[in-house]
Amino acid sequence: MVVTPGMAGPPDSGTITMIPPGGPTSGGMPLAMTGSLCTMINSVSGVPYPLPIGPLSPSQARINGQPLVRVGDAIPSGPGVMTILGPPAAPFITDATA
Repeated sequence: MVVTPGMAGPPDSGTITMIPPGGPTSGGMPLAMTGSLCTMINSVSGVPYPLPIGPLSPSQARINGQPLVRVGDAIPSGPGVMTILGPPAAPFITDATA
């Protein structure tokens, strides 16, 4: 994922490192949703920092009212907008929503 602008201005990149326990699963794997924690790397200093995925996900895919995080989503988070890049962690899930 990429957050633009990053903490120091240029975009920062990172990965989802923690999904809250007790959330939805598919094929035994937890699904990322808003509130999942990412570890981002500051593109200027190289220092890692935590960044939760913001609550304003545009995702139409929901389980128990929680929006799931999908490849291509642009979610306001932290200093800017987080764009979720691919590939999806669970290729056996087909997401046909727009």
